Amino acid sequence: MMKNLLRTAFEKRASLFEVTDAYRIVNGAADGFPGLTLDRFGDRLQVQFFGPEMLPRRREFVDAVAAMFNPACIIVKERLSRSGKSLENAPMEVAFGTRDAAVGTVREGNARFHVDLLDTVNPGLFLDMRHVRLEVEDRFRAMTGEGSKKIPTLVAMRTKQQVVKCCPPACAGMTSGGPRFLNLFSYTCSFSVHARLGGAAVATNADISGKILDKGRENYALNGLDLRPGEFFRGNALEYVRWAAKKGLKFDGIVLDPPSFARFKGFNFNVREHLMPLVSECAALLNAGAFIMVSSNYSEFALDTFARDVLAAVRSVHEKARTAWKRGQDIDFAGSGATKDSCLVATLVEL
Repeated sequence: MMKNLLRTAFEKRASLFEVTDAYRIVNGAADGFPGLTLDRFGDRLQVQFFGPEMLPRRREFVDAVAAMFNPACIIVKERLSRSGKSLENAPMEVAFGTRDAAVGTVREGNARFHVDLLDTVNPGLFLDMRHVRLEVEDRFRAMTGEGSKKIPTLVAMRTKQQVVKCCPPACAGMTSGGPRFLNLFSYTCSFSVHARLGGAAVATNADISGKILDKGRENYALNGLDLRPGEFFRGNALEYVRWAAKKGLKFDGIVLDPPSFARFKGFNFNVREHLMPLVSECAALLNAGAFIMVSSNYSEFALDTFARDVLAAVRSVHEKARTAWKRGQDIDFAGSGATKDSCLVATLVEL
């Protein structure tokens, strides 16, 4: 029975197999496994327990997964305590294979990304934003008509370029022509990799973590992308947006994908309170014909209301802005929105 459910779930994702080797195989109750997810990252698999339902059958599930997929390793993470409380620092176990096998690379369209299933709860790539990353690349390719459909062969520069702190240099985000991209709360810079592969001249990444930005540099190098002045800013996204506004910088695409809550230098970012004002500030940085994509995993947001509020925030600056689309997670997240651990609201607005 368990193997049949696994096989059915796997076959549901068949349309992704040519696109990527990183996708969700099981998304909880919608695939017959309540409180459990199974993700593929290349040759390694990740099992997460978000509820108690499948915990008594943990070993049985791992054995079934190992037999069906023969992975290099299976990492198991318990995302809740025995009392049912959500855990940010989830216990992790190598249930199959070796610890070394937890580190590797995955492919996503033209891009490659580093992953480490034992680094933190998040391996380095959020699977539910794949469809948006691929669209960002396509949009920049359409802007330039020059973005290669193959991975470029540029020799990557050193990845340990100094992190910009507190205040970007005067050259940050500037280039001698070509479309520009801004990636706020950039994490490991996967959106920017796709933008650069699509032909963006500069893809600026803003994140409060220097360690995370170093991982972004590694992803640039993995894809043969040179590091350009002003592409990595360590600091608060609001700080960068306001600095860019003072400098008169403009962008042809912006992605705003914040965590629900964040703290930086005494400032507490709350997505309910601060997101829409930040969208308005970002809108002022957009060139004519540009786009902005805004998303959130905050489970209390409803898609229609979220898309309406984002459009209103952009229209406070550009009155003719229009919604291109509003959507949730991609097809591998069956039953998206049914549980707090599988929810996404995303919308893209064009000028």
